[in-house]
Amino acid sequence: YVLNVERNGKIIYTWKGNQRNTHIGLYDLQTKQNEHLYMFEKNLHIISCSINNERTLLAVSFCQYTEEERASQLLQSVSKYLTLLIEIHPINNVRVLKAVDSCVRVQFLYPVEGRNASRESRLLLVSEDKYVEQFDIHVVAEEEHKVVIQKSGQLPRAKVVDDLVWAQWDMMEQRLFYIVPKESKSTLRCVQFYPDENFNSILESHLDIAVNDTQLKLVNFGYDYCQDQDVAFKSLNLQVFTSKAGGLCVCCSLVSDIPHEVMYSIYFLHKGYNKTFTVSLEKTESHQLKEVAFMNLDYYVAAYLPGQFLHLLNIQHPDLLCYSLFLTGEDARIDTLQNCSIRSPWASAVLDRGAGSLYSVSLSDSALLQFLQESKRDCERLAALHCALLYFQHTEDLEIQIIRWISENLSTCHSFDPIQEFIIASLYCRMCPETQNLDKLLPYTSLHDWIGVVPGVMCATDIISLPVLEFQNSKGFWEKLNSNLESVKYAEPHLHYHSNVLRREWRNLSEEVRNILFGLLFCSFGDFCLFTNQREERRTTAYLRNIFENAKKYVLVLIVALFVSEARLVPLFEEEDYQQQLLMGLMVAQLKDHLMRHLQYVGRKKIDQIVLDYVANLLNLVHRIMKEVWRRYQLHSCIFCFDKRGSAGEFAVFHIMSRILEAANGMCMPLPPGFHTLHLGLGVRCLPLHTLLHYIDNGVLQLTETCVRKLLKDLDDTEQNEKLKFSIVMRLPEALGQKVRQCWNHPINANLIARKYVKLLLEKLGNRQCSRPVPERLSFPVEFLPLNYLTNMLAEIENQGVHPYEKQDHVNARFVEETALKHTMTLLGLKYS
Repeated sequence: YVLNVERNGKIIYTWKGNQRNTHIGLYDLQTKQNEHLYMFEKNLHIISCSINNERTLLAVSFCQYTEEERASQLLQSVSKYLTLLIEIHPINNVRVLKAVDSCVRVQFLYPVEGRNASRESRLLLVSEDKYVEQFDIHVVAEEEHKVVIQKSGQLPRAKVVDDLVWAQWDMMEQRLFYIVPKESKSTLRCVQFYPDENFNSILESHLDIAVNDTQLKLVNFGYDYCQDQDVAFKSLNLQVFTSKAGGLCVCCSLVSDIPHEVMYSIYFLHKGYNKTFTVSLEKTESHQLKEVAFMNLDYYVAAYLPGQFLHLLNIQHPDLLCYSLFLTGEDARIDTLQNCSIRSPWASAVLDRGAGSLYSVSLSDSALLQFLQESKRDCERLAALHCALLYFQHTEDLEIQIIRWISENLSTCHSFDPIQEFIIASLYCRMCPETQNLDKLLPYTSLHDWIGVVPGVMCATDIISLPVLEFQNSKGFWEKLNSNLESVKYAEPHLHYHSNVLRREWRNLSEEVRNILFGLLFCSFGDFCLFTNQREERRTTAYLRNIFENAKKYVLVLIVALFVSEARLVPLFEEEDYQQQLLMGLMVAQLKDHLMRHLQYVGRKKIDQIVLDYVANLLNLVHRIMKEVWRRYQLHSCIFCFDKRGSAGEFAVFHIMSRILEAANGMCMPLPPGFHTLHLGLGVRCLPLHTLLHYIDNGVLQLTETCVRKLLKDLDDTEQNEKLKFSIVMRLPEALGQKVRQCWNHPINANLIARKYVKLLLEKLGNRQCSRPVPERLSFPVEFLPLNYLTNMLAEIENQGVHPYEKQDHVNARFVEETALKHTMTLLGLKYS
C-alpha cells in the first residue's frame, strides 16, 4: 500500500514478501519505473516513510509490536514506535532518531526544482505528542560514491511548532498548516519552509471550529490507513486547499443532529466569509452515512459523498451559489471512488487509501457539455456554462458547441441571459491572464445577485475575520493571496467594472448625442467641435472630443479585425454608425479611467492596449455568435435583398439577432459596424408590415442609411411596396431623412420633402417680415394667391442665405411650388403636364 507521495511525484509504497519480509519501494510517475529501496527481515507495520531529494537517505517510522504482542511477551521496556534514518546509497548505516511510545511521522523537505544536489537534507518529525521538529542532516561522499551521514553524534534539531491539535503538509509548496486551540475558537497558522534552510510563520487566521484536543489529526503526512481510521472517529475531518489564483479554503465536515442530513463548511479565507451547507439525503441506512470527502481541483473544491452527491464549489467566485455545481444521482457517480477514505495530496490528485490507488482528477468537457444540454434548472445551466467558459481553455470546438446551445435555449433561461453571460465570461477568460490583478477589475458575470435556490441544499453565509499575513518580498501564492485580501478590504464588488456606470453616462449624454448626430451629418468634425464649444453643455468640448477621437481610432482597428481577418460569411457592412461609435468611445473612456485608478503601475500605454483588446474581443465575440448561427442555418452572404420573403432559417437568425441586441442594450455595450443594417434587412424580409413597424417604433429595429437607401432603390412602386416605403420614410429621423429621401422618386416622397423643407425654412425665419421677393417662377402663370405668397416668402428666405438642404440643390422654393401643384391636381383627378 502507498506510504507517501513526495514533491517530485515519486510514490513510496510497501509490500510483504514471501518470507513475510517488509519491503519498501519507489515508483516514478514520469518514467513508470519501480525501484527497490530497503527490506526489513520481519513483518512490520510501517506508519510513515520519506526519502530525500538525492535518494541517499530514507526515514522510516514503524510499530514494533501490537498491544496484544506486548502483553503476551511482557515487553514493557521496549518502545512501541521506532523511527530510523537509513543510508541507502548504498545501504549502509542505520541511525535511530526516536524510540518512543507515541506515534511519529517523518517527512523530508525538498528544494526548488532544478536545484543542484545538496550535501544537506532536512527532515521533519511530527510527534503524536503534538509537536513538530526539524533535523539537519549533513552527508559526505566517500570512496566508490558512498554517501554517509557526516556526524556520528546527535543530529542538530530545531523545534518548529508545538501544542498543535491538527496539521496538514503541503508537499508541492513545502508548507505546514496547523491548528492550535485558543479559548473557545481555533487558530489556523502556516509555516513556510524555504530553500535557504529557513522557515517562518507566515499566516494566522481565527476559525470558529471546535477541535478535539485529545488526539492529533494529521493530513498528508504519509498514509497509514489503519491508524487514520482510528483517529478519524475521534478528530475533525478538516483539510486546507490552495489555488494558483491565491485562493485559500478550509473545508471541514460537521456533525448534524438530524438523521439523513449532512453538513459541511467551506471557509473562503481569501474572501472573508464562510459558507455552511446542509444537504438532505435520500433515504438510506444510518450505517451508510459517512463523512464528506474533499478534493482539490484548483478552480473548484469538491465535497463528495459517494452514492449521494458531488458538490463542486467555485473557489475564485464563491459569492453566488449558482456558480457551483451540485450533482446528484448518476451525475455524481465516480466509479473508481466509492468510499470516503480518500485524500487530495495536491491539486487535481486523489489518493484512495483503502485501495492504495492514486488518481489524477479533472473535469470532463464533453460530460460538462452533455450536462449543460440536459439540465432543466437555471442554477445548473449557469454553473455548467460558467465552468465551461472559465475553467476550460477556449477551443474553437467548445465555443461552437456553447454558441449552439445558447441559440437553442434563449427562451428557456428565465433568470439570466445566456448571451450576456457568454460575452462577459469569455471576455474575462481572454483578458485576465494578460495582466496581474486584472481579474479583480473586470466583470466575470452579468448577474448582480442570485435569488434562486439549489434543490436539496441550504446555505448559510457568515462573515469571518481576514487572515493576517506576515511576509516580505514573497512571490507566487502568498503575493496573490495578499492581493485578494487587499481587494476584500477595499470592498471588492466595487472594484469590478460595471456597465451601470456606462449606462448612467450614456443616458446623461442623450441630449448631447442627438446634437452630435445632427452635427456630424452636416459638418466636418472640426466645425462640429466649434459648434459644441458655443453651447452651454454639461460636458465640456474636450470631453466629447476625446470620446469621438477614441471612437474613430478604435473603429479603424476593429474594422480591420472584423472585416479583413475573418472570412466574410456574415454580410456586415463597413458603415459608420455614429451612435455606436459614441457608445464605444464612452466605453473606452470609462474603462480607461477605471483601470487607471487601480493599475497605475502598469502604465498608460499598456492600459490603452488592454482597453483596445477588450473592446475588440467584445465585438469579435458578437461577430463570432453571428458567424456560427449564420453557418448553422446555412445562410449565404448575399442574402441582403428585398425581392423575396425570408426563409425559416432567416427568421431564426433574426430572432437571435434581436436577442443579441437585447443583451447588448442590457449591458450597454456597442455592436459591430453593420449590425443594425443587417438586422433591419432581415426584419424587412421576415416580418409582416405591422410587426416590422411595431419593432421600429419600439427601438428593436433601427433605421440605417445603408438599408433604407437599398430598400428605396431596389423595391419597385407597387401598392404594397409604396405602403412599406411610405411607412419607413415617415419614421426616418430628420437628419437621416434629408439624406435618403431623394433616393425615392415618388409624388408622396416629394410632398414629404416639400413639407419638411417649408417647415425648416419657417422655423429658421421665425417672425421676421419679408420684403418684396424676386423668385425664380414656373414657366406658366399660377393664379393661386396662397401658393404665390408662400413661394415668394420662401424665395426671399433663400435669398437671405438660409438653405437647410444645401446638399440637395433641387430642393428649393420652385420645387415646393411644383410639388404643391402636382399634389393638388392629383387630388382633383387632373393631369399635370
